[in-house]
Amino acid sequence: QVQLAESGGGLVQAGGSLRLSCGVSGRPFSSYGVSWFRQAPGKEREFVAAISRNGGRTHYSDSVLGRFTISRDSARNTVLLQMNSLKPEDTAVYYCAAQYSYTGSESPGDYNSWGQGTQVTVSS
Repeated sequence: QVQLAESGGGLVQAGGSLRLSCGVSGRPFSSYGVSWFRQAPGKEREFVAAISRNGGRTHYSDSVLGRFTISRDSARNTVLLQMNSLKPEDTAVYYCAAQYSYTGSESPGDYNSWGQGTQVTVSS
């Protein structure tokens, strides 16, 4: 079973930046595509970004395209989410999820390995 652990969340003012990390362990890092999702209070979990096993393909939701960048560091078995120009509506708990192989799916139901989440709060 692959294990995931997020870090890097916090409180930031609108217009600021944060970088989230997702550490992957327990299985070969190169076997898994990884995605980020987020969930705000009272809302459904929504797709944010995805990256393929070798990092050659990425996919973003329209709401973060041009502001967020997903990447992977194979030396550290880590997937990063660089978040710039943050807005109050980006406030949520952010989760990373792994998918054996890679489809870039935006559906949470297609992922069976999740981290515990990290809180991101953007103040206006």
